Amino acid sequence: MKKILFLIHDLGQGGAEKVLVNLVNNMDHTKFDITVMTLFDHGENRQFLGDKIHYKTWCKKMIPGNSHIMKLLSPQQLHKLIIKAHYDIEVSYLEGPCARIISGCTDESVKLVSWIHIEQHTTKRAIASFRNQKEAVKCYKRFHKIVSVSKTVEMDFRKILNIDASYQVLYNTNESKKIRGLSEESITIDIDQENTVNIVGVGKLLKSKGFDRILRITKQLIAENYSVHTYILGEGPEKETLQNYIKANGLGKNVTFLGYQINPYKYISRCDLFVCASYAEGFSTATTEALILGVPVCTVEVSGMKEMLGENNEYGIVTENNDEALYEGIRCLVKSPELLRHYRKQAQKRGDMFSTEKTVAEVENMLLTL
Repeated sequence: MKKILFLIHDLGQGGAEKVLVNLVNNMDHTKFDITVMTLFDHGENRQFLGDKIHYKTWCKKMIPGNSHIMKLLSPQQLHKLIIKAHYDIEVSYLEGPCARIISGCTDESVKLVSWIHIEQHTTKRAIASFRNQKEAVKCYKRFHKIVSVSKTVEMDFRKILNIDASYQVLYNTNESKKIRGLSEESITIDIDQENTVNIVGVGKLLKSKGFDRILRITKQLIAENYSVHTYILGEGPEKETLQNYIKANGLGKNVTFLGYQINPYKYISRCDLFVCASYAEGFSTATTEALILGVPVCTVEVSGMKEMLGENNEYGIVTENNDEALYEGIRCLVKSPELLRHYRKQAQKRGDMFSTEKTVAEVENMLLTL
């Protein structure tokens, strides 16, 4: 049995945190003895870890400016301080401090894996958790495998740091059967599925997620007499700003905030269109879940979307990453029930690509062949 450690910053409501829990819960526990370790004991997703997963944490509370404080110690010193047990495989499940810590393992018998979840775009961002670019390159060269969640994430990482390493793309794990089952639960709000096109956006309410774009587009559609209602699932620092925009523009009857939901699927499945308006993504978990539920998708072009939806919009609509293009894509679907029906069928087909069994088997094979 392989003894394996997954190190992540925390288990908050982000996509990487969620798919890590999905992955470890569904791995073969006769082959892998799995520990999930967080740097900080925080997050809604911890409660979903299965009974067979060992859980550890380094600090009970978040330390402000922790990535800067960690730079005072070398990767080797950090590894000795934080990773106390011996593992056959150590995985940094997020870029940044986790990668720096795992790279500090000095035991040559241990296999090291770095998981990259998002495009870095600039060298400055890619090396932000390291002392300098030289240290970042040296640390990443220590890994036996660098895994990316999409081809575009891998291409971006290679271009920025130009590291000669063993690379592999592995798509995120979603619990497809569970998602479909949870989608059938009843809801306590009234969603008009007869006379209204219901739009849904899901994610932490951050500027990078572009929920302000969705609100501006909702306003524009209403001004053009389209019957739409927008539902937003998530919490975050931008909530007050978004609510102020709704109030100032008289959108209270057309936008509903549903907050963070343990079961978002029962709401997503009852909507007509999933929209991703993000300025940056790795491989959007929420979009994958929408496809699993057979909900049509309209998204701006960010990492992984063309891999997910096809180069020519076979399984959903991918627009340029600006407000005007996204508006045109959404309007095209809102005004055409026939096109929405077409993309609902296509979403159902594409959702099968992300079956739990397939994505987990690919990760297990990678770990066993290191």
